[in-house]
Amino acid sequence: MGIKERWNNLMSNVALKRKLYDIIFESDTRAGKTFDVALMICILVSIILTIFDSLISHHVGQTIMVVLEYLLTIFFTAEYVARLYCSPNPKAYALSFFGIVDLLSILPVYLGFFMHSARFMIVIRSIRLIRIFRIFKLFSFLEEGYMLIDSIMASFRKILVFFLFVVIMVICIGTIMFMVESTEPGSPFTDIPTSIYWAIVTLTTVGYGDITPITPLGRFLSSVVMLLGYTIIAVPTGIVSASMMNRPRGSKKKNCPNCGRSGHEEKATHCKYCGSELEE
Repeated sequence: MGIKERWNNLMSNVALKRKLYDIIFESDTRAGKTFDVALMICILVSIILTIFDSLISHHVGQTIMVVLEYLLTIFFTAEYVARLYCSPNPKAYALSFFGIVDLLSILPVYLGFFMHSARFMIVIRSIRLIRIFRIFKLFSFLEEGYMLIDSIMASFRKILVFFLFVVIMVICIGTIMFMVESTEPGSPFTDIPTSIYWAIVTLTTVGYGDITPITPLGRFLSSVVMLLGYTIIAVPTGIVSASMMNRPRGSKKKNCPNCGRSGHEEKATHCKYCGSELEE
């Protein structure tokens, strides 16, 4: 049997695909839950190795960590290929949120051969821990997260207008503070961009303290900006909260024609469990 025939047999092996699908995509079975837990452990180990790799300077220690990271990357690569292989709709999975995250989680190691610092982007794998919601049946929390995202998107224009207003405000405040403080000897307000930086730090109530006014008028203006900052911070929260309150409740949920599972949003086009296309 030639290589081409073996490849065709592998790609048409429905029983193998179904078995892998039950293990990789399903969490109801014992094998599927075991696989998901093992995957979570590998992701955590990989993240810990990346963090310690940036701390340890000993050559032997780094070599051991690099070898372990390569082994984990091989496992994650094989897992990604297996997901594409057994998925009923490989393209839908590859373009889905989890598919893109799975791909981005293995690319940094391969990019590290050309750019060493790219290896530390491996912390992207932490996003994959979202799969823990699937293991412990916490999809209701994900739906609440989708509701928050929808509310933010619905309020985007209002928040953008408010943000532009704040930008104009900090430019004006920074310019006024420069006019007040720049004439004093030894003043840290040496130019308008520095004064705008001070206005942003003060208005957001961060307060690094690296730039402080000297004159009484400058300190008075600084106090006004600090008090103004508390009111400004609350505005975006109020906008999003009002959007969440006005959001219609009880949207129609879709069922997947392939796996029969529900819990999809009204605007969803593909199943979040198996990647199959949902019916209109």
